[in-house]
Amino acid sequence: MTNASDIVVQENAPRRIGIVESDARDKTRKVVIAYSARHPKYGKYIKRRTVLQVHDESNQSHKGDRVEVAECRPISKTKSWVLTRVVEKAVGSE
Repeated sequence: MTNASDIVVQENAPRRIGIVESDARDKTRKVVIAYSARHPKYGKYIKRRTVLQVHDESNQSHKGDRVEVAECRPISKTKSWVLTRVVEKAVGSE
């Protein structure tokens, strides 16, 4: 098991802002980062998304929240990102 004190986030660690898609698991959130990428041949912009498994030690985020995540050491097989802050709460959640 990992302790919150064991997880160290460096100042220059990559950070992303995304939206929480799932909060069903304890201390884990599924965060989606949506972006547009240009098609190499046709030039049309295509919607793309990156899905990250994020460690949320205190279960402070909920579905629909906009959150900032930072890269850290691997916590489990799928988790190598940690929640740094909740940027904006979802409408209707308290």
